Amino acid sequence: MNIRLPHTTSQDAWVEGRHGRLFVRSWAPTESLPGAPILLLHDSLGSVELWRGFPAALCKATGRRVVAYDRCGFGHSDPHPGTLALDFIAREAEGDFAAVIDQLGIARFIVFGHSVGGGMAVNCAAHHGAACVALITESAQAFVEDRTVAGLEDARALFSDPGQVERLKRYHGDKARWVLDAWIETWLHPDFAAWSLCAVLPQVTCPSLVIHGVDDEYGSPAHPQLITERSAGPARLELMADTCHVPHREREAKVVAMVRSFVATVG
Repeated sequence: MNIRLPHTTSQDAWVEGRHGRLFVRSWAPTESLPGAPILLLHDSLGSVELWRGFPAALCKATGRRVVAYDRCGFGHSDPHPGTLALDFIAREAEGDFAAVIDQLGIARFIVFGHSVGGGMAVNCAAHHGAACVALITESAQAFVEDRTVAGLEDARALFSDPGQVERLKRYHGDKARWVLDAWIETWLHPDFAAWSLCAVLPQVTCPSLVIHGVDDEYGSPAHPQLITERSAGPARLELMADTCHVPHREREAKVVAMVRSFVATVG
């Protein structure tokens, strides 16, 4: 049977966050299906623009509204006033994420986070338990392991090339150096070494889809396994062979299909 998929439209908006204005983009199907919208949380170097065509594909496949925002200091959002606090992953849930759902009038949602955004998504699902219909993590780190540190050291060497920083400026403008330092220096800070999601995962009671590439350069399969095992709600683990840290870019159609199948079972 052929399934007729809706066309999508996008709209930009601004939200007042804790430290300044946040840029938000929403994709909506022209023929909306009932169900909570999907909120996207980007990775450590990410932005709304760097999701590329994935949000529109997700919107079209699921028939749900998809919302992404630039965290403070990233993309089109205002510059961050200082350095990231070492508890920044947990803080997002009650800070700017809360501002986004409140000012957009979103009462129920599915949260999808990539990489560090996945850790934030776990905290959002726990902190907003009554509103969170489902959690999706992709390439999420659940703790700091040797592979994570090695990947960051490789990234530090790569970004010693000024040309790589110039590439970041396409998406973050003059904030590019701050974005880079916020990623590498925070994750390699000695006081961050003991960070993990272990304490918050038992507070996640909604269904979860946990996606991870077997060849992820920033985290072994131990990360999705821990998320799956420690979450209090039902969790589905999807390990993707021959896939690295950005499954939604490397194998977009497969990730979209996974998410479509998963969200069809929730509100």
